[in-house]
Amino acid sequence: MKLAVYKIDGTDSGKKVTLDERVFGVTPNDHAIYLDVVQYLANQRQGTSKTKDRSENAHSTKKLGRQKGGGGARHGSIKAGIFVGGGTVHGPEPRCYWHKLNKKVKSLARCSALSYKAAEKNIIMVEPFAMEAPKTKEFIQILSNLKAGDRKILFVLPANSDNILLSSRNLQEVNVITVDEINTYAIMNSNKVVMVDGVQDILAARVK
Repeated sequence: MKLAVYKIDGTDSGKKVTLDERVFGVTPNDHAIYLDVVQYLANQRQGTSKTKDRSENAHSTKKLGRQKGGGGARHGSIKAGIFVGGGTVHGPEPRCYWHKLNKKVKSLARCSALSYKAAEKNIIMVEPFAMEAPKTKEFIQILSNLKAGDRKILFVLPANSDNILLSSRNLQEVNVITVDEINTYAIMNSNKVVMVDGVQDILAARVK
């Protein structure tokens, strides 16, 4: 598949790039995408939810009433979960949600996601550019020139650029990442993927 490379003013630069079929032309594997997205979201979880059980509750340990003859159920502590203010029964405890996924599965998932975007013609190639200073208005104009839309735009850079990153920081619908940070969730969660020329070669070089 060949894509035209555009300038930041939206005009065609006259250059065309060929997308590697191993990255942008594979038969998508939906299950691999599912596994990678689940792993990514799980690894974002803090796992710090915590409630106090009866052993941690700060209440008196005095027995509430005598064992027999009270006319009701036997109770030994006001910390029991049956009482208001008592300990929580089977409440959440701090835990780690992180889990591992094989590298080949992650690679297949990423290539599958990129292949979906390529098949849907939702990948836009732009020639390398630099911003002299962080200017959000200027960055918005670039996206408008490229006709990338106004919702869920993934902008992929070959290397880190502070000015471009700072220019997009206040835009909730734009996610600017480097090629080292690209992941299946970010790709699938976007409507348009804007790549700076050179990103496709780095991705192709990493496929084994």
